[in-house]
Amino acid sequence: MKRIFIAVFALALTFTTVSCSNDSDPAATTVTVDSAAPIGAFTVSKSGTLTAQNGTPTTGKIETGTDSQGNSFVHLGTDFKTELGTGTATVYLSKTATFTSSPGTGNPDLKLVGIVTKNGEAYYKLSGAAPADLPYVIIWCGTAGIPFGNGLLK
Repeated sequence: MKRIFIAVFALALTFTTVSCSNDSDPAATTVTVDSAAPIGAFTVSKSGTLTAQNGTPTTGKIETGTDSQGNSFVHLGTDFKTELGTGTATVYLSKTATFTSSPGTGNPDLKLVGIVTKNGEAYYKLSGAAPADLPYVIIWCGTAGIPFGNGLLK
């Protein structure tokens, strides 16, 4: 019986450690994501590159900018890649390279942008302009409680 318990515990720990789903992310709030592509030309205002964290393959170009209609977007480049085999990851704009949630009260230094559903290019339409005081993009896995990567927008 003790062996079965240890085996089940080890298996559960393995799934807990590597799973990534935003279902229980304490910092997550209900967000309506407008995945519409930019209309007309996309003009980049800031750009950067993601740096992988915690052994994930997270890489790629990141940008903020506007389309010809004045809509603001966060853009993940065609070379964007992250860990998706175990679920989804979320995209945040942040004041620092460190994810700092504040369950229950929110954190003005952290803005949820959207959910990553695939590797490769993606646009996330923002409501209003990209906040100038949030220069970092963070790819976060809430269930595992770890950042997959971050990058500074300049």
